[in-house]
Amino acid sequence: MTDKRDYYEVLDVDRSATEKDLKNAFRRLARKYHPDRSDEPDAEEKFKEIQEAYAVLSDADKRAHYDRFGHDGPAGNPFGGFSGGGFNINLEDLLGGDFFSGFFGGGRGRTRERRGSDILVRHSIDMATVITGSEESIELDLPVECSTCNGTGAKDGNTTKCVNCQGQGRVRVRQQIGPFVNEVVQDCRDCGGTGSTIESPCDDCNGRGHRIETKTIRFNVPSGAEHGTRLRLRGQGQPAERGQGSAGDLLVEIEVLTHPWFERNGSDLIMSLPLGYPDLILGTKVTIDHIDGKPLDIVVPARSSAGHTLEIRKRGLPHMRRSGRGDVVVLLKLHVPDKISKADKKQLESMKSSLNPADQQQRILDDAAERRANE
Repeated sequence: MTDKRDYYEVLDVDRSATEKDLKNAFRRLARKYHPDRSDEPDAEEKFKEIQEAYAVLSDADKRAHYDRFGHDGPAGNPFGGFSGGGFNINLEDLLGGDFFSGFFGGGRGRTRERRGSDILVRHSIDMATVITGSEESIELDLPVECSTCNGTGAKDGNTTKCVNCQGQGRVRVRQQIGPFVNEVVQDCRDCGGTGSTIESPCDDCNGRGHRIETKTIRFNVPSGAEHGTRLRLRGQGQPAERGQGSAGDLLVEIEVLTHPWFERNGSDLIMSLPLGYPDLILGTKVTIDHIDGKPLDIVVPARSSAGHTLEIRKRGLPHMRRSGRGDVVVLLKLHVPDKISKADKKQLESMKSSLNPADQQQRILDDAAERRANE
């Protein structure tokens, strides 16, 4: 028995699918898994599988044979032509010219506009800045287009049309994928996809088309910004190759520094508050400095237990995409001193029986038993 998947399952169609249904399914899946477009790790294998399934089911005779015998027909494979490259699928007709014209930037015979690469930098802020937001500025060494050659990389800006691709920057290449011969479009190796070549490099940028300059970059950090938030500064990234296109973007990734006692959970702030046993039993009020500049009053009610949490409403961080602020969540913890004096130890011994939960429980049980006996 073969371990191949059912062809109808591969194309995700019913066994009663029409020719139009098969074609639409193939178009959808081929666009998704085409090796030149997909980032899926198994895209090539899936693309082969999709082509094979469509080649069989789109042929009336082969489909009838497959419906009757499946993959394991009489005398082995009923479709002997498959293993020998018998699939004759015109992908350009099936997928439409727009699929392949995308490789050329919107049309055959035209050089696509090339965009420069994005540049990523990281910028640190403290948690107090998250409360109000801020205007920040940083100095960076960034590539800028060479003004001498206008970014072409050529002396006096003079370039020549690439002979190999005729100035398109892209070439068509026939590629063998398993039993299929597929025509793909890729960057011209001679010109690096720019469509032009350089005879004499620019003296100022050594043919690179750009040079490094120190620039002061200003940007606004919004209130409520989260760790990993990226701010996009359009057109301040890497210039396009040979000046043919727009510059990429500069991405500023925000890093929110950790705080000594607050831990962030979205717009909420979580902290631990260690207290002595008397404070938990009798209750207390603790005031600490807060990152919003106003004192934070924490009121601990009497008879609190370690592990209980208190919520202080609307004193957390601003919400990123709506108005208002989160909460401060205080986790109560029992503070046990490393050392105690003899006097304190003696006093604790005298209070042990009244404070010990096990002794209290036993006294309650004894009192209840005594009441029942007297009834």
